[in-house]
Amino acid sequence: MTAPWIPAEAGVEARRHAPATLRNRMAIADTLRDVLPLSGTVLEVASGSGEHAAYFAGEFPALDWQPSDPDPSARVSIAAWCDGIDNVLPPLEIDAAAAAWPVDRADAVLCINMVHISPWEATLGLMAGAGRLLAAGAPLILYGPFLQDGVETAPSNLEFDDSLRARDPRWGIRSVEAVREAATGFELDQTIAMPANNLLLVFRRTE
Repeated sequence: MTAPWIPAEAGVEARRHAPATLRNRMAIADTLRDVLPLSGTVLEVASGSGEHAAYFAGEFPALDWQPSDPDPSARVSIAAWCDGIDNVLPPLEIDAAAAAWPVDRADAVLCINMVHISPWEATLGLMAGAGRLLAAGAPLILYGPFLQDGVETAPSNLEFDDSLRARDPRWGIRSVEAVREAATGFELDQTIAMPANNLLLVFRRTE
């Protein structure tokens, strides 16, 4: 299995590079245009390398981007990628599964490629944390591979699921239905098909 991170360009040692970012960031940004608020703060949970935050900040200059990650080296990478970008805030240490997050509010919460590469408790914590921060109608946006009842799963996703569970039995591709049931206080507003057999799920705060 390919390592999740590879070195970025020579001379910028702090920056990590996630190859999937270059493949999916334009499609995600195009979809987010119809989902994100026109202004406010977007909290990104599990920002990883920080490449998405840097790219989306340029695509949505009227929004403030708040990246976060529990991994100290990831936060260093985020800071390196986002250095000099005015509408990106310093990365926060947030463990999605934690009972409290060091942020009081957000106008949207975005989480890319975390749900399947983390214990289920992280998804439950993500739902609880977003519920604390978001006002009624505000979006919680998830991107990644998901299983759907009544929809045949792509062979590549089945193989990916096997590899994830081999690495850590607590990981694995989740079903849309299980995630929706866990989203107490939210309704699933949109399920959007994305390239490479991924989905973008848009939940809206109902309470």
